[in-house]
Amino acid sequence: MNDVPRDPMGRPLTEPTAPSLADDAVLTQPTTAVKDLPIEEWDESTLVLGIETSCDETSAAVVKGGREILSNVIISQGDLHGEYGGIVPEVAARAHVEALTPVIGEALLRADATFWDLDAVAATLGPGLIGSLLVGVAEAKSIAAVLEVPFVGVNHLEAHLYSNLLTHPEAKFPALALVISGGHTLIVNALSDGDYDIVGTTIDDAAGEAFDKVARFLGLDYPGGPEIDRLSLLGNPEAVKFPRAMATESGFDVSYSGLKTAVINHVRKLETAGEAVVVEDIAASFQQAVVDIQVAKTMAAVEYVEAERVFLCGGVAANSGLRQGLGDACAARGISMTVPPMELCTDNAAMVAACATAMIRRGRTTSLDAAPDPNLRLA
Repeated sequence: MNDVPRDPMGRPLTEPTAPSLADDAVLTQPTTAVKDLPIEEWDESTLVLGIETSCDETSAAVVKGGREILSNVIISQGDLHGEYGGIVPEVAARAHVEALTPVIGEALLRADATFWDLDAVAATLGPGLIGSLLVGVAEAKSIAAVLEVPFVGVNHLEAHLYSNLLTHPEAKFPALALVISGGHTLIVNALSDGDYDIVGTTIDDAAGEAFDKVARFLGLDYPGGPEIDRLSLLGNPEAVKFPRAMATESGFDVSYSGLKTAVINHVRKLETAGEAVVVEDIAASFQQAVVDIQVAKTMAAVEYVEAERVFLCGGVAANSGLRQGLGDACAARGISMTVPPMELCTDNAAMVAACATAMIRRGRTTSLDAAPDPNLRLA
């Protein structure tokens, strides 16, 4: 990576020694590294810079060969949005503008790479907040254009699938994936790279959205998911029997709006009666209901598609109850389950770069005039 002669800016030189600055051609026609690798040359040494700015994490990563993480820098805006109790889109976009360039520089530094070592640049194209998406996509396109390397627009939901492949050598397609986060709850039959069939989804709130709404009602800090998970370890999950909506119905869709309402009604009933509200017990009981619903639907889908392995991914995959519950259910049926480490459960650029590498190997790149899509669907 570092054995190519370079000028003071890190650009590779075509000659063993730098040409004299007296040569006008040096100033008017700088040498450009053009990389247009044929698909068959995308081997384990290729480097992809990934950029993720879909919501409230600013991230950049360098991934080698689609599987080896050389760097993965993530800056969370959790504290920034905490005082509002949720994400403010305009605030998020401005924070990405301020953080992204330094984050990219840090990712390259940690990877011991320069821009001119890169073979492609990828960014999340959607879904997400349109202002946030625009920041990452614009920067990725600019870098790709200057370097004359491919730009790859990545679907954020598809990228989450690759977070499992990055850290588990045995992980591979086909697999049944539960993609569960603040904005999405999907059960996906991932047949192969780029071939996905959505077999179940939420008909109202996503699981992570329900966690945040319940946490806000209980007066907990944002983001709500980690707070409820923390308190649930101190409470009794059997204290309140909250409803498990649609858990026994046919099909693989889920619903969390009614569960959220049930929590609110229960707390108000206690307050009206002058009874103590034990937040730890309510958090534990609510979380257990979410786990029971999602495990039941996921395992039903496993049987339906005859899956041999399960991927758990997305922000809510960091939840200890869900990791344990789904892991136990898979183990009881002899099904292999993989879940990423905490760093790769949240939105991150390493999964974007890994997904982009797989896309390029399928012959897919993205035009520089492609626009971000906040409602991009997984297809």
